[in-house]
Amino acid sequence: MHEGTPSDIQLDPERDLILERTIAVPPAAVWARWTTPALLMPWFCPKPWRVTHAEIEARPGGVFRTVMEGPDGQRMDSTGCVLEAVPGARLLWTDALGPGFRPSASAGFFTGALLLEASGGGTRYRAIARHATPEKAANHAQMGFHDGWGVALDQLVALYEAEGR
Repeated sequence: MHEGTPSDIQLDPERDLILERTIAVPPAAVWARWTTPALLMPWFCPKPWRVTHAEIEARPGGVFRTVMEGPDGQRMDSTGCVLEAVPGARLLWTDALGPGFRPSASAGFFTGALLLEASGGGTRYRAIARHATPEKAANHAQMGFHDGWGVALDQLVALYEAEGR
């Protein structure tokens, strides 16, 4: 288990990737930017990629869908299912299931966990990508999990700061 990770999320260093930071954004504001499509779209993927569509129902069985487009017309459409939603604290979702817990036609890529904890005036932010196999985790790491998710988080913080909060 990773230091400070809730005991019900047992991390496997061969299959799980984690981005952990303390940021100067309160948990409620981070939560809003993860669960409100209009607030998620500007920061969720590293530029020059952009989110062109988002649907999020922050409740068990709700949809978690993003459509990302690259500068050369590449398109990534990911639809998943929210497993757990504790406002301001915890969001779990997977692409192995679709909305309503319907099994996905694809094998699924990962299960995500967003864990937020108040820390000073900000948030201890933990984003976890859990994979079925070490190979899938390694592939996600090679795709740039840490850099990509880190840049996206930097964009979230910058947008929050630009709002004068």
